Amino acid sequence: MKTRMLAAALVAVITVPAFAQTDTPVVDQRQINQERRIDQGVASGELTPREARRLERGQQRIDNMEARAEADGVVTRGERASIRQAQNVESKRIYRQKHDRQRLR
Repeated sequence: MKTRMLAAALVAVITVPAFAQTDTPVVDQRQINQERRIDQGVASGELTPREARRLERGQQRIDNMEARAEADGVVTRGERASIRQAQNVESKRIYRQKHDRQRLR
């Protein structure tokens, strides 16, 4: 009986960290924030429909990067850095598009 409990505890200790390594809450929250910025830009007229579509495609590319990074069960420090860099680029694009002179009339 003790052997089974010990084995079960050992399996739990080994498998739980493997699942935790694919958790990317910071990346997910930033994605949500950037998508809200796009939605707000559409609602206020700061973004044209074409600009919004392009920005949404950029957000989708980042979502795909995250999915590929998580596919093997581990998101490495390098993968996180690549995703963060892509988010930085998209954030600047969102800012530029929202602050250019194109407006939805």
